[in-house]
Amino acid sequence: MGSLRFCAERARQDWATGIPPEVDERQSADDGPAHGPTSDRGTDSLAASVLAKLRVIPTRRAVGATLVVACVIRGPWGGTGQARPLRPFVPCASATRRGVGGGVLVSWSPKRSFLNLAAALVATASLHAVEPTYKHGISFFHELKYPANFSHFDYINPDAPKGGTLIQTARRDFNTLSLISDVGVAAPNITWIYDILVSYRAEEISSFYGWLADGLSVSDDKRSLFIRLHPRARWHDGVPITARDVKFTLELVQATIWLRGYLSWLQSVEIISEREIALRLDSELTISNMVPLSWFPIMPAHYWEGRDPTRASLEPPLGSGPYRVADVKRGRHVRYERVPDYWGRDIPVNKGRFNFDQIQYNVYRDATVAREALRKGLFDAWFERDDRYWATGYDIPARDKGWLVLDYLDDREEIGVNRVIALNNRRDRFKDPRVREALTLAVDFEWENRVLRHGLLDRALSNFAGAPSFEARGLPGEGELALLAPFREQLPARLFTEVFEFPRSTGVGRNRAALERARVLLAQSGWRVEDGVLVNSSGEPFEIEFLSRDIADRRTLLPYLDALKVLGIAGRIRLVETAQYINLREQFDYDARLTRNDFHTPPIVFLSAFFHSQSASEHQSANVAGVADPVVDALIANAIKVTTQEEMAIACRALDRVLLWGFFQIPLDAIAPFRLVYWDKFGRPEREDLAVYKSPFPDGWWYDDTKAARIEISQ
Repeated sequence: MGSLRFCAERARQDWATGIPPEVDERQSADDGPAHGPTSDRGTDSLAASVLAKLRVIPTRRAVGATLVVACVIRGPWGGTGQARPLRPFVPCASATRRGVGGGVLVSWSPKRSFLNLAAALVATASLHAVEPTYKHGISFFHELKYPANFSHFDYINPDAPKGGTLIQTARRDFNTLSLISDVGVAAPNITWIYDILVSYRAEEISSFYGWLADGLSVSDDKRSLFIRLHPRARWHDGVPITARDVKFTLELVQATIWLRGYLSWLQSVEIISEREIALRLDSELTISNMVPLSWFPIMPAHYWEGRDPTRASLEPPLGSGPYRVADVKRGRHVRYERVPDYWGRDIPVNKGRFNFDQIQYNVYRDATVAREALRKGLFDAWFERDDRYWATGYDIPARDKGWLVLDYLDDREEIGVNRVIALNNRRDRFKDPRVREALTLAVDFEWENRVLRHGLLDRALSNFAGAPSFEARGLPGEGELALLAPFREQLPARLFTEVFEFPRSTGVGRNRAALERARVLLAQSGWRVEDGVLVNSSGEPFEIEFLSRDIADRRTLLPYLDALKVLGIAGRIRLVETAQYINLREQFDYDARLTRNDFHTPPIVFLSAFFHSQSASEHQSANVAGVADPVVDALIANAIKVTTQEEMAIACRALDRVLLWGFFQIPLDAIAPFRLVYWDKFGRPEREDLAVYKSPFPDGWWYDDTKAARIEISQ
């Protein structure tokens, strides 16, 4: 049987699965099974129907030896008689010989005219065929720290013992074990039941090491990323993890409204073999493309067939990772158990990690109740967010004895603004930047920090607070000016001549100078005070309603509302339950919200989600303030395409400067290191300090029986 007919039959056989089987390059043209049409007329007809849809890709073996012909067919094949959507390449073997200039010609029969045209196509494609050179990792701004034969990360103890239980808390109830439910609240760390393609960020700002991927390769034009999966990778049911699972997951992400922006650069996902896949990009590969690949756990396509992965459900899904769901009770807890025969236990990126036999999260909706439970030893570790309790709430005998420990997890995993007042710039009253600046001037951060926060907070002077190289400090430098110069007419003149500063007060009484400046700006923008009420030219009062679902927001907002009252602005807090909050948020039905702008380092991956005009109209986006500015859009487009660390820093500083002078939102305190309160029954890696971009808690810690035995907890 001719190779073209064999190719067509293979396409029909593998159409439904989307996963082409491995093909031996030595297979002759007649080795295929005797299926399909056998006459020359059948071959002619087939050739005519698929000629325009013929693609050629290199085989996974020696370049120049064989070229795989892939029939990508949209025609009406199959039993339904309906046109099929584009599916992955289906490789088909053929006899080969070397052509002029090293090109590879495919020997087909019987029609000479079709043969010549096909050979020309193949020879042309072969000139561009490049065999991927797989490596154990990829780095963008520097050399990889770890060689191909590395055994473990330096910040991890490779000999950490396995065993014991870690109990933590969930601050909100959850209703789903799904990763991508549109309406559900996922259980904490449900991602631990899965694997990811690459490991990223702990020690190096731009390096990625294979996890599920045991090989990574970038094409010469940098518009294709080839991924080779680990041969031992298995789902918990024993089924191998394949390229089909990767394709299924990435396409599911692209179809999910609140996630698809992170893969907007991905044009197509093409399966090469069971273990190999090619990601085709719309431009050259950058770190902004790679970072999301380190987030999204790969999901099993065979398990989700016939199921809806977006539906909220507490049925434990099939995973492949170091843990599986052992028990879940809504409103109470979720417990994970370590998978003893986890396929990836000893691969370099995981050696010495995931050491607890069980990890459980108990639900505590009330933080006061949770703290009391911690003191009684009902759980092991608690991230303390309240400055009052961090300062004075744990002065108990157990701390004096060294049993209860308060510690900072001082890493740079998260940077940005812990609390930001996001003004809804979609609303007319906030369109004028002078109004937004006036509202910024009304904040007395120093008073709040002194009176309510024990002086523990630092003001966020940048949208990227915590990463000095990304913060707009002083006047713009040469690199920033080069980026900002084309937009000089669209930017405030003082951006180029003045250092941006928030108003500062003594922290005692009112900041009268700032409030007076705010009055002037409001008057310039057409607002006036009548009988103590700020009104516009139509007599409409200036009112601000803050949407909230957390009663703790009152601690921040009430002093601010008091300052707004001095300006004649009526402010109020609308406290609603979670379901209504989500609905109002998605409809952009709020004047302002107290929110959090946190970025993982480097922040360029998140810029579009937080500040681009496109995200301003997308429901569930992180662009709470509704920033929609053409200069911001242009600077983001530049930032996500940088190729060096210095270019990235300059791009972020320029963007930060424009955002600050635009007064789109009001940054309050900078994100601080995580504050952890825990019972000292755990071992910690000796070189934990090396993990500057991601703390190894809890996956790098382990249970210490000796330390646990010395602790006496009074119930």
